[in-house]
Amino acid sequence: MKPLRVEGLTKEFRLGLGRQRVMALDRLDLEVEPGEIFGFLGHNGAGKTTTIKLLLGLLFPTAGRAWILERPIEEVAVKQHVGFLPESPYFYEYLTAEEFLTFYGQLFGLGGQSLVKKIDELLAMVSLADARHLPLRKFSKGMLQRIGLAQALINDPQVVILDEPMSGLDPIGRRDVRDIILHLKDEGKTIFFSTHILPDVEMICDRVGILVKGQLRAVGAVHELVGTTAVTSVEILVERLAEVGIRKAEELGGKVVRRGDQVLIKLDDEHKVDQVLDLIRRHAGRLVSLVPHKRSLEDLFLKETAEVGRT
Repeated sequence: MKPLRVEGLTKEFRLGLGRQRVMALDRLDLEVEPGEIFGFLGHNGAGKTTTIKLLLGLLFPTAGRAWILERPIEEVAVKQHVGFLPESPYFYEYLTAEEFLTFYGQLFGLGGQSLVKKIDELLAMVSLADARHLPLRKFSKGMLQRIGLAQALINDPQVVILDEPMSGLDPIGRRDVRDIILHLKDEGKTIFFSTHILPDVEMICDRVGILVKGQLRAVGAVHELVGTTAVTSVEILVERLAEVGIRKAEELGGKVVRRGDQVLIKLDDEHKVDQVLDLIRRHAGRLVSLVPHKRSLEDLFLKETAEVGRT
């Protein structure tokens, strides 16, 4: 059973007095496998949030169909099995963490000791057990994101949908959210999250999809999309290299950056590495490091979105 399946999903908006047509999502086809972490990538305005709103019934599609747990997204009952954290959630700031989760649990028909136990488990999972009686107005951005994740899990969903869960967080906050997502995967849940923070995607995602101007440009495992063998450049850091050696490195096509008595030589052709190492030895240099760089997800993302202007 596919946790998430989309066929030809399209959303067109009409804007202004002239009723200008804007295609926010253009015939999206997508399948998410059970128990995987799927990263939905795209620049700002690519259509990621529109897709999520369509899946959750917050917007209605112009065309196409979608299913969650093989049930049509129009079916209200399927939402009982979905957890959702929006990009910019609103929290009633005078509630404590415990009161906040109690309220959302009651919306799902939970109560009694089972709800108390669930809240205890969630607060421990998101490392907020000590803040259970603290009003949300006193929470930091990272704490709010973690309590939002706890809220998204109060109904023990099979499918968890997160819109930009790492946005605006510092490195520690991003690490905390990554750890929670990995924990959910270990519990067998399927996680679908949108983001434009690529290092996080490479660290935790089983598969990714890249959305550009409402169209899916690439989908697959990261290693399949970027390749694992091709070296795109090599950086060589050298100490005390004689001036003549620096000039010869430049003649070989290396880009040279001086750092005091150190020189960084960047080669776009890995086949010239041996020649550079030879001239380092011949001209009294000392090799500090040699780092090959392979094609990354960021390279692929920038290639696929090259025509899109900065937003």
